[in-house]
Amino acid sequence: MFTALQYRILRQVAPGEPQGMDGSAYANKSKLEVLLGPMLPDLRGKVVVDFGCGEGGESAELVEKGAKVYGVDIREDVLAIARSRCPEAWFGFAEQLPEKADYIISLDSFEHFGDPAAILAIMARLLKPGGHVLTSFGPTWYHPLGGHLFSVFPWSHILFSEAALIRWRSDIRSDGATRFSECAGGLNQMTIRRFERLVEASPLRIDSMECKPIRRTDRFHNRMTRELLTAIVRCKMTPR
Repeated sequence: MFTALQYRILRQVAPGEPQGMDGSAYANKSKLEVLLGPMLPDLRGKVVVDFGCGEGGESAELVEKGAKVYGVDIREDVLAIARSRCPEAWFGFAEQLPEKADYIISLDSFEHFGDPAAILAIMARLLKPGGHVLTSFGPTWYHPLGGHLFSVFPWSHILFSEAALIRWRSDIRSDGATRFSECAGGLNQMTIRRFERLVEASPLRIDSMECKPIRRTDRFHNRMTRELLTAIVRCKMTPR
């Protein structure tokens, strides 16, 4: 009954699909530079894996920066698009990678990985000795819009049950998903603390990490509020 009530409220508040990010944050900007900031090194002559490369947009930029680029994804359909978009790079599955990397770059992915612990282990195996993983991801789960398209208003993904939100989504999308993790792209409800614990238990260690606050919340952003007020997490990791 409670799920049904929440569903009816959601139908009133959001009768159609909410608008996702339109990419305007990166208009005329480098997504790599926006998301990694000062963590982005000089990549000329380096072997770089674009982990979760999608359709290859960032892979193409990495090629322009002088890197030898390998794009990795689990979806053959997007790999095919990436190959046509950026023929200078190699695209395929992680287990097919022909050489180890100086850098692995992962953008906007850690909140979507179905098994992030396994991903960290794979990343560690793909690195050369002394190599680095550079990742930027967010919004994390307790961000006002941490539910991505389930965030019909700030923190709605926290206030409403998963069952109610999935039922609401089924009116818009007919893919049969019954959990957040089964939706297109998947959501693993990643928090900052969970990410830290996953890395602590992995073959990698955190060299540096920055929790970049939501715009105009700097004065309120601290270790106690970071789960609520962090826009993106930037992290540099190396093998233990």
